[in-house]
Amino acid sequence: MKIFQQMVRLTARRRGFHLITDEVVRAVPQMAEIKAGICQVFIQHTSASLTINENADPTVRKDFEMFFSKTVKENDPDYEHDYEGADDMPAHLKASLLGSSVTIPITNGRLALGTWQGIYLCEHRNHGGARSLVITAWGNEDDNDKC
Repeated sequence: MKIFQQMVRLTARRRGFHLITDEVVRAVPQMAEIKAGICQVFIQHTSASLTINENADPTVRKDFEMFFSKTVKENDPDYEHDYEGADDMPAHLKASLLGSSVTIPITNGRLALGTWQGIYLCEHRNHGGARSLVITAWGNEDDNDKC
């Protein structure tokens, strides 16, 4: 069994949902050595998140932003944690709803995503800055490898 781990710093992005699948794949070229395994992508932040969804139509990502902005509103007077800006507490809540990691099977050296699936960075802050990921891929190199 092989295990590969890579830290990745994503460039700052505006608030919204952004495809990062290609950046994840480029970060761990050793994934090509894994015949059957798992890739976990973890974000080291509390105001951004990760999810998997449609990669073809960009309006899906716009609708995600619209939905979460309507569902978790800014400037709620009941928020006590408000000293980092009106978008901060809602960003924490959105990140908790979506989660801090995704796990994808690896088959024959490639992420086994569906035809229309991609990995999203969900940036919930207006000015979130660069984001850090830990990408871990592990699995068997060939059919003779045993877990």
